[in-house]
Amino acid sequence: MTSATRIPRNPAELPASSAQTKADLRRTLLAERRAVPAETRAEWDRQLCANIVKWWEDSGVDALGVYWPLRDEPDLHAAYAELSHRGVRLLLPVVIQRDTALEFASWEIGETMVKDGMGVAVPAHLRIEPYPPALLVPCLGFNSGGFRLGYGGGFYDRTLARDPRPATVGVAWSCLEVEFGVDNHDIALDVVITE
Repeated sequence: MTSATRIPRNPAELPASSAQTKADLRRTLLAERRAVPAETRAEWDRQLCANIVKWWEDSGVDALGVYWPLRDEPDLHAAYAELSHRGVRLLLPVVIQRDTALEFASWEIGETMVKDGMGVAVPAHLRIEPYPPALLVPCLGFNSGGFRLGYGGGFYDRTLARDPRPATVGVAWSCLEVEFGVDNHDIALDVVITE
């Protein structure tokens, strides 16, 4: 966390987590994320990238599942470039079939990308590989217990339920930390990295 400017939030505007559905919370958090000014977003993304590279230096993993940003998610391309330069193999998540876990395709910076059936950028020439030892997991929101709130498709929940489970690094801006209840299928992340 940092003392940098945060999005002002009036707690009275957010219903208690027990009274607010996850769908309502998703809409609120999407609006908050969308409202972050471009200059603030760029600074937070720069700090996030530095923190991710620091995490990698401590972890030493040789391959990392990353994500292509969508819906105003933090843009980590600067971290990806640095990690690739340091020899880390990068893999992007791929939806092969609905209601299943994600698969991961080898990705090299600069290669041709296409949109899959869900509108997510994937390498044009899919090279599916075994699961990487660690994943960067985008969080729409996260709570103090390390649980993430995603878009509700369950892809990461199913992915994290697989065995062996990769190390999980949630990625979000600190302003998106909010308390919410968890369901039986939710799996806590190992760590959440913010700006």
